[in-house]
Amino acid sequence: MDFCTFLVTLLCIGFLLWVLVIMRLDSDVLTFSYSYFGKSLDRAFSRKVVWITGASSGIGEALAKELAKHNSKLVISARRIDELNRVKRECLELSKTLKDTDILVLPLDMTDYASHQPSFSKVLNHFGELDILVSNAARSQRANWEEIESEVDKELFDLNVFSLLALNRVVLKYFCRVGKGQLAVVSSVAGKIGLPFSASYVGSKFALHGYFACLRNEIASKNISIPITLICPGPVLTGNLKVAFTAKKGQELRQNVRPMSKRMSTERCAYLSLTGIANELEECWLTSFPYLQLTYLSHYQPFLAGRVWKWICSSGQAKNMRDGEESIKNGN
Repeated sequence: MDFCTFLVTLLCIGFLLWVLVIMRLDSDVLTFSYSYFGKSLDRAFSRKVVWITGASSGIGEALAKELAKHNSKLVISARRIDELNRVKRECLELSKTLKDTDILVLPLDMTDYASHQPSFSKVLNHFGELDILVSNAARSQRANWEEIESEVDKELFDLNVFSLLALNRVVLKYFCRVGKGQLAVVSSVAGKIGLPFSASYVGSKFALHGYFACLRNEIASKNISIPITLICPGPVLTGNLKVAFTAKKGQELRQNVRPMSKRMSTERCAYLSLTGIANELEECWLTSFPYLQLTYLSHYQPFLAGRVWKWICSSGQAKNMRDGEESIKNGN
């Protein structure tokens, strides 16, 4: 066997091993590795002040509870104050050290831009500082592309993108002034691979990557240490489909997720998300087969990814991948 043949064989074996590895993972290789060999969450988050938006349910609630286990001081925000108070009680039960004053319940409507600065002032008045902002508030969508009303695009972008940017700009000015801080943004693998039948939602997540990639480069040019982590979950076992946008303004999907769904648990999603934040990763892809493989393909081989998506859609499997057996209407 000559050297070229040996080299090609070695590369093929390496590629096959790589494929076999990522077939079994529930996150990108770097995040998965750091979950075992990276910075401990106790060391990364103990006594840090962390503000989580969209904290009344789903991923945001799970993040708050996971941080409570690691002795973080918390600011939890959403519109539903009753649910925020419930999350606070459960966080205190999970923690052995946090006191009532270590968790600030801060009701916030993200689309009320005028409330952002006063809300942040309440955070500083209560804790005297902020270390990490986790932007999680968002809504999903299910709709055919050509049927989406323009008002739906605007309303979804207002919540998922523009309100988030406005709050991050308020907090970023403070981080730049004190010379430290960290931003974490919950995006989606839909913002990496363009999942079908959710165009407004997908577009909003793609937009976040553009905005924060720009910010990351601007921060680097100013020699300021403010890490930015984009968290990209795949399907997660939450109730987000109940209030998801559709193609029509003012309409909610009202769809439930099957209890036996293969979606990732919110607890696992929160743990992996915090792993990425603790180790200051730029992106974390939190999903398993086939979404993880499609994300890798879309990121590194967009031409091949396009051909795969064409086959998926032409075979009628696209909607099954988006929801399929994982969801049911009206709980039936």
